[in-house]
Amino acid sequence: MTESDGEQISRWSYEKPYDIYGWMPWAQMKELGIEFGDPELRERQYVSVYRSGELQGFAQLFPLSSTIRLGIGMRPDLCGHGLGTLFVQAVTAEALRRAPDYEIDLEVLTWNQRAIKVYTRAGFSIADTYERMTPDGMKPFYCMVYQPPAESAEAE
Repeated sequence: MTESDGEQISRWSYEKPYDIYGWMPWAQMKELGIEFGDPELRERQYVSVYRSGELQGFAQLFPLSSTIRLGIGMRPDLCGHGLGTLFVQAVTAEALRRAPDYEIDLEVLTWNQRAIKVYTRAGFSIADTYERMTPDGMKPFYCMVYQPPAESAEAE
């Protein structure tokens, strides 16, 4: 992800109730050195997703001990138009390319059925439920884990 991409992403505005996924102003992110406002973190963990020369979204590939935790964001005007499954599959493929022996997971608010459907279609399944702090207080989340498709048996 470039600094220019980060600045553009920080301006994205989501409709309620998805506005919880918005970012603080770019200048503030840079000043505080948080998330993709931190140049080193942006270089190591964030990727921009382009299609036809246009920024479509981003992903954070956050390393845990033997897991890559995905943080995924699609440009607001593209959400809800059937593009999510391919988007998530592309991000998952990049995570697997970077860490082929790692588990791939993500967290999603339990009310976000739109995202849960996309993640399920992309090969993720719910593995755990827990509460975490959000800007709106403690909220329930699912942890969803990627289940690679079973390899088909070779024809004899």
